[in-house]
Amino acid sequence: MDCWTSSLHVHDEFEKLVHRMNPPRVTVDNESDTKATLIKVDSANKRGSLLEVVQVLIDWNLIIRRAYISSDGGWFMDVFHVTDQHGNKLSNGDVAERIQQSLGSRGRSFRSLKRSVGVQVAMEHTTIELIGADRPGLLSEVFAVLADLKCNVVAAEVWTHNSRMASVVYITDEVNGTPINNPDQLEKIKQLLLHVLQGDRDMRGANAAVSVGSTHTGRRLHQMMYADRDYDNGDMSGSGSGRSNPIVIVDNCHEKGYTVVSLRCPDRPKLIFDTVCTLTDMQYVVYHGTVIAEGPEAYQEYYIRHMDGCPINSEAERQRVIHCLEAAIKRRTAEGIKLELCGEDRVGLLSDVTRIFRENGLSVSRAEVTTRGSQAVNVFYVTDASGSPVKSETVEAVRKEIGSTVLHVKDDEAYPNSPPQETGKFSLGTLFRSRSEKFLYNLGLIRSFS
Repeated sequence: MDCWTSSLHVHDEFEKLVHRMNPPRVTVDNESDTKATLIKVDSANKRGSLLEVVQVLIDWNLIIRRAYISSDGGWFMDVFHVTDQHGNKLSNGDVAERIQQSLGSRGRSFRSLKRSVGVQVAMEHTTIELIGADRPGLLSEVFAVLADLKCNVVAAEVWTHNSRMASVVYITDEVNGTPINNPDQLEKIKQLLLHVLQGDRDMRGANAAVSVGSTHTGRRLHQMMYADRDYDNGDMSGSGSGRSNPIVIVDNCHEKGYTVVSLRCPDRPKLIFDTVCTLTDMQYVVYHGTVIAEGPEAYQEYYIRHMDGCPINSEAERQRVIHCLEAAIKRRTAEGIKLELCGEDRVGLLSDVTRIFRENGLSVSRAEVTTRGSQAVNVFYVTDASGSPVKSETVEAVRKEIGSTVLHVKDDEAYPNSPPQETGKFSLGTLFRSRSEKFLYNLGLIRSFS
């Protein structure tokens, strides 16, 4: 064993000792804020702690209205102001235990991505990962292949961005409802899906391989699209949907030795997860941060360094961070009309529904497929084949064919669009009102450009 390996081993064992001596402490406070529940997390810091906590909160479908982050000096101290999806305070105390369990483990093993198609076997299902060039009807072809191979889709999530499609699909055997683990069958599934993904115009190509391990679906989709370089597109100015583009500013705070990342964009659920996830995957550490999302727009400001302790030191790296964060925000920003399908689940349902979409000239820009008992609860965001809004008569024709009692048009706009006005630099400094914000400002960790 060389000195470098020995040093890493000693550091790892020391970190484990610190965590055993300082277990995470999570408190849920329903008294301090009249509109939100405060979740306070204190823990010995380790890489990924912030992402793990945020991941637990979004998995509980909580809305983060405000957040104050500090993890300098080897200690992790965060405060989150959260509500449920209806804007109410929390009544379930289990969230504290979930966060403690998340931080108490050594951390999840986030595997690297080197494949375009992967299949892994979990305890209750087989997971398929797909990434390739997006095109109208692609999802219909994917689900048709799975139905033909006697695979039952129990859940799936599909994202599209910059002409690329990424999906994580959970399947079981149609006959017995168990995971598919026959190597020959898995290889056949991969090869047929790979053929569908490649089509006749995927210039980047696609590969097939068996994946190892498991991870969070949203995290995995970000990893897949980041590795696919969906951010590396000559035109990041929009996709024709008319939605406001995020404003991302990356600057160095030389006196403190940090890079300051400021974001402003229309608010939506899971936004903080998407940005923190991307910074983590890009090997940056968030030392301090403030998030404010109490209206149509969200404001985020992070003080970061690279894992080696250095701030961003080149214009090329600065631009890459900007483009990657813009992509992370846009991936989950759905385009088109939201259609919700609720009804009795059956084998081949998704194949039939997406075929009807295709036959009526609809293209799926995003999808979330879930099964609750015997009921299918599926959400599709659809546009026409050119990415433009769908005509109302087309929607009604699709509803009539699928069933107007099971397929509904939903209004997904929690807030009216309020495009951010790009008038030079912006800062969160003018928004800081609370005691926590003033405390961070007095420490010199929050700047004001005003």
